[in-house]
Amino acid sequence: MRTSKNKNYKLIIISSLLIIISTFFGFIYYFDKIITPTVMVVANAEMRSRATEIINQNILDVYSNKFNYDDIIRVDKDKEGNIVMLKADTVKMNAIASEVALKSQKELNAIGSVGIKLPLGYVTKSNIMSYWGPKITVKMEPIGRIETKYSSDFETAGINQTRHKIYVEVYTKMKVIIPLENDEVEVKNQIPIAETVIVGKVPRTALDLNLDGMKK
Repeated sequence: MRTSKNKNYKLIIISSLLIIISTFFGFIYYFDKIITPTVMVVANAEMRSRATEIINQNILDVYSNKFNYDDIIRVDKDKEGNIVMLKADTVKMNAIASEVALKSQKELNAIGSVGIKLPLGYVTKSNIMSYWGPKITVKMEPIGRIETKYSSDFETAGINQTRHKIYVEVYTKMKVIIPLENDEVEVKNQIPIAETVIVGKVPRTALDLNLDGMKK
């Protein structure tokens, strides 16, 4: 009788362990195949948003304080007032772009090492469930250096008037890391930093500032 009870007791224990193990591996499989990809998408979007916010803020801060069109772009005219040449101060422009890149790189490194925490419920995109569940730590590692590039557009603004726009383009690549998974994300953003109307007849030969070739 006692032997029969012992056998039943062992069977119950073994069955319970098998159920626990099966449930555990089932949860791991479900999390890996269903939850992780969704979390990865949300984590990528959040880190891309944070990176874009950091870069845009640095562009705004640096260029608003250090970029002046008249100091950067020299407009040469002939005796009749016709524009014969537009020349960009590439040294100043590259220096400003480098400052933006360095500041952004430093801030991205800082936020990447600390990471951000997303409640698991946030993945559902439900207002009610957004703050529920355990928090998942999302970290980020920048890949390579932040690259900057200038470009410019010219368009007619009236009789003998030309509107000149200058843009800065920032590109970076980073690795987003969550438990059990990681992914590479590209961040590319183009921001206008200057717009002015040039008065005078502008020949096409004067419009090539070679800004597209300026890159850090």
